[in-house]
Amino acid sequence: MQKKDGQYIVYGNAIKKSHSRQTDSWQKMFVRLFHYDPAETYTLSVQDNPYLGPIFGLKNLLRGDQGEALVKENALVVSTIRMGFGHYRIAMAGVSCARAMGFDPYWLDLLSIPGITTDVINRCNKNYSFFSRLSQRRKFFNKYIWESVTTGEPTLPGLNFILNNYIVGWPWRYLKTNVKDYKMSELFKNLYQALPADIPMLTSHMWNCMGAVAAGMTNVVDMVFDNWPMSFQLTEGAKHGIQSPSGYYGFRAMRGFDETNKVMNPTPPDAIYYVGHHVDHELVENIEVDCAARLRRMKDNEPRRFMVTMGGAGAQRELFKAIIEHCIPLIKKGKVCLFVNLGDHKENWDWLQAELAQHREMIQTHFTWEDTQAFADQIRTQSAQGLHIFLHDNIFHAVYATNYLMRVVDVMITKPSELAFYPVPKIFNERVGGHEMWGAIRGAELGDGTIEARTIPQTLQAIDLLTDDTDLLTLFCDSIVKNKSIGIYDGAYKCVQLATGKKFERKPAAPAAQAQPVQSGIQE
Repeated sequence: MQKKDGQYIVYGNAIKKSHSRQTDSWQKMFVRLFHYDPAETYTLSVQDNPYLGPIFGLKNLLRGDQGEALVKENALVVSTIRMGFGHYRIAMAGVSCARAMGFDPYWLDLLSIPGITTDVINRCNKNYSFFSRLSQRRKFFNKYIWESVTTGEPTLPGLNFILNNYIVGWPWRYLKTNVKDYKMSELFKNLYQALPADIPMLTSHMWNCMGAVAAGMTNVVDMVFDNWPMSFQLTEGAKHGIQSPSGYYGFRAMRGFDETNKVMNPTPPDAIYYVGHHVDHELVENIEVDCAARLRRMKDNEPRRFMVTMGGAGAQRELFKAIIEHCIPLIKKGKVCLFVNLGDHKENWDWLQAELAQHREMIQTHFTWEDTQAFADQIRTQSAQGLHIFLHDNIFHAVYATNYLMRVVDVMITKPSELAFYPVPKIFNERVGGHEMWGAIRGAELGDGTIEARTIPQTLQAIDLLTDDTDLLTLFCDSIVKNKSIGIYDGAYKCVQLATGKKFERKPAAPAAQAQPVQSGIQE
């Protein structure tokens, strides 16, 4: 990153000197707080990933020499951070498509590397989680502060003046936040310098991307999340895979990245690419057969299969409780089958058990990967009834369980996070942060999901519409198949192509009646 006359510059756009000084102070705070040593060296080695290794041949990169050496030939590194499930989910899409394209994927989670990366990210993540939960429990904070922070759109003029001028990291949309995050991520460069500088790398969070570029890595592709352009998602020196045309324009023009709303110098075209949605290979490959199965179940009047995904913050517990209570009579009537994925958050299961104390006889639990996989494989061709709870003891199975179950459910109920981009019929419940609003808009306009249901009654209405009638599910399934035909869900393949130069060659899809479902992992 360039600095001239006391101002940091990104793609030819300078931020204020005052913001540049605040950014330097921000970086120095972490240096002091965590005793950063700029001369520290890292040794990385490789171990099999015990959870996704059997599915994707995935290997973990760990600090130390206790494992095997990284084999650069045919390797592709996927660097991510656990911040919620979304960034892991994007990274898994990259892993899945890399494997399908013949590469050996390696997993680098900055929170698995002891040292400055873990210290800094844990501090930032603690603050983000606190404010995210607060936004769902305090409507005033959500409407007038959190929505402004996460979108850069004006709410209260006086508050915006304070955020814009005195808090260097807020709102996220503005270029000062990009510079702040880059200078913080510079502290990760010693880690990335332990890798070959030209090894292909996908990243699913800007801090991974920024740290790699700061280290001098030359072949970095950032799988950009969400559908609302924010400046902190850009890293000068990397390529960016954008999921939507509107997002592409916003990043290309750097629209709204200046707090005074002036027109900015654009991002150069060799730094940004419209690629489509970041989706796992096995989901994209089997769209036709999975949508045909949904329509067949609908025609045969089987219970409509809904899946609810619940995050760890528990911020939307009231909503989830209302959904489950609404569905229980429908389950008893044989109209609905409900799947609830609690991820790896046992505290949510403790809460849910108490809430469902009167309905324990209905609950079927799936607490191991083997059980989850076997259940999903069984109901590909058999009917499903009841209330099913999924809980796993690790983040890999917790995240991938939703992806695996996605192929055998009819409708997914989710906030418009990264799941908004997946090829499954969706009910979008209330967003958490204004930036997520545009994920729901994207899904609704593509025809594979509802508009955002901002209240509990609106969410329950959507459940009833998709249970009692056939028009919406038919519309969503038809749209998903059409979207595949024009490459809407090809983002992860194209990001691998940007990093490696190798293009994915898709085999012609078999007719739905003849297509064979994948039982696990990828389709060879």
